[in-house]
Amino acid sequence: MERTFVMVKPDGVQRQLVGEIIRTFERRGLKIVGLKMLRITKELASRHYAEHQGKPFFSGLVEYITSAPVVAMVLEGRNCISLVRQMMGATDPAKAAPGTIRGSFGIDIGRNVIHGSDSPESAAREISLFFDESELLDYGLSLESWIYEQ
Repeated sequence: MERTFVMVKPDGVQRQLVGEIIRTFERRGLKIVGLKMLRITKELASRHYAEHQGKPFFSGLVEYITSAPVVAMVLEGRNCISLVRQMMGATDPAKAAPGTIRGSFGIDIGRNVIHGSDSPESAAREISLFFDESELLDYGLSLESWIYEQ
């Protein structure tokens, strides 16, 4: 099984969409193995968005992501990274397909509700930034045989 990092951004938390977003992933059959609400520090934000340092939008991005609480989670499932990316929709909500998270809840690219890792490497890096190994649970779901063909 593959794991990925997902974050409900400050706009998603402030708009009270956390439960709806979690429900979307759970209904699809993905398993939550880590979940927490936190206020991101500027230092953590800088590490999370390190690939954007030096770009004109970097400081605004850090200011935004530290402006209110976020909900961080680790999801697990087969092909989890690509599945979550499809479910989130295009980064620009105006271009996101109807029915995707961003297509359903977003309008502006700067307030697109959710972040998800884009590769196994970024998933591993982002998970380690937000979770200690002891915070991630390994458990089975009794309904897995109804989600996955063995």
